[in-house]
Amino acid sequence: MKYILPTIGVVAASALFAFSTSNQSAVAVEKSKQEQTFEQLDLLADVMARVRSGYVVPVDNADLIDDAINGMLQGLDPHSSYITPDRFDDMLISTSGEYGGLGMEVTMEEGVVKVVSPFDGTPAKKAGIKSGDYLTAVDGVSILGFSLNDAVDKMRGKPGEPITVTVVRRGEEPRDIPMVREIIERIPVRWEIKDGMGYLRISQFNEKTSTSFATSVDDIRKELGGKIPGIILDLRGNPGGLLDQSIFVSSAFLDGGEVVSTRGRRTIDTQSYSAEDGQLLKNTPVIVLIDGASASASEIVAGALQDRNRGLVLGMTTFGKGSVQSVIPLRNGRDGALKLTTSRYYTPAGRSIQGTGITPDIAVSYALLDEEKVDISMRESELPNAIKNENGDEDNADDEKLDVEYPPKDFDVEDDFQLKRAVEILKDGSYKTLLASAKG
Repeated sequence: MKYILPTIGVVAASALFAFSTSNQSAVAVEKSKQEQTFEQLDLLADVMARVRSGYVVPVDNADLIDDAINGMLQGLDPHSSYITPDRFDDMLISTSGEYGGLGMEVTMEEGVVKVVSPFDGTPAKKAGIKSGDYLTAVDGVSILGFSLNDAVDKMRGKPGEPITVTVVRRGEEPRDIPMVREIIERIPVRWEIKDGMGYLRISQFNEKTSTSFATSVDDIRKELGGKIPGIILDLRGNPGGLLDQSIFVSSAFLDGGEVVSTRGRRTIDTQSYSAEDGQLLKNTPVIVLIDGASASASEIVAGALQDRNRGLVLGMTTFGKGSVQSVIPLRNGRDGALKLTTSRYYTPAGRSIQGTGITPDIAVSYALLDEEKVDISMRESELPNAIKNENGDEDNADDEKLDVEYPPKDFDVEDDFQLKRAVEILKDGSYKTLLASAKG
């Protein structure tokens, strides 16, 4: 027994020494990291000072800092950015569904502004701007190398003011497209009757979508005498928008249950969102139309209805924007805001949308020839610094691997082959069989 106590003492002393040494080592590592951070900040200050004193023309300190912040955030992923106070106000107006401009969703690809989708009924749409177009100049002044925010600022202006945008389209010579700026008052939902079926076109999920959607459903029901035999939900070219609006639209077809979940590093960023109880369109057959420009909230709706086997998804693989951005006001918006990617979206079956998108149950192309397709060739996974799908599933998001149905050779693109096929499936009695096949 006399040997045990000294042994315990030695072990305890050794453990204490090891812990102390380890703790000191950890403190030293942390101190080293802090020192490196301060050194990098000193480097940034040194570069700014040299730019201010030696650049060919005078520069504004605030502009330099804004650009430095944006560079840091855009190095993370394509959707994180710094929003200046003026742009923060503009963003609030845009989200509400009414603002001045040309009316299109744009992104940045290797220093060039690229159109994700023009909005229905806007100057851009009426002028023939298409998904996948590159915008290189505004009123003859090049915007190559501009930040996305600066390029958007150049295109916005007072309603009624003319503007000419230089457009580069694949396989064509650059051309100038004149337009007139308008107040962009987005009507997010439009409806029609297509050969006895209800047709709902949602162009964006903004604050007005839920009200517009419910009104449109009521109008369709009245037009069809009270019973809706089938619904075509068109989400093609829809760049997304507000999460709560996508939950509302999903709830029209789902009686409770999960619509989408988010997962991030922080507990607060990991949540599950469910449909409301009751269905506005209970038991109504639905076909969801998607394409390569359907993104974000559009993919949430399509993925929820697909995973819950509530409808058929028809078209081409979606854009694949499965990340969530939190807008964090800085000093209550006085210093603008930080738009930061904080989590990923997951469908009810646990599929990550990021980089993969939603694959259709029935792959149908809009056009016969590749160069005529309205689907944008670029997808989320191809954007600079795009966040990877944690399951490594980007390779599965390839339309070339799908068994795609193309329109006949003499089919007029304007007649909309995808919509035509959706109407045929609802009318010819094959809907239930195809839905059961998709589930299997």
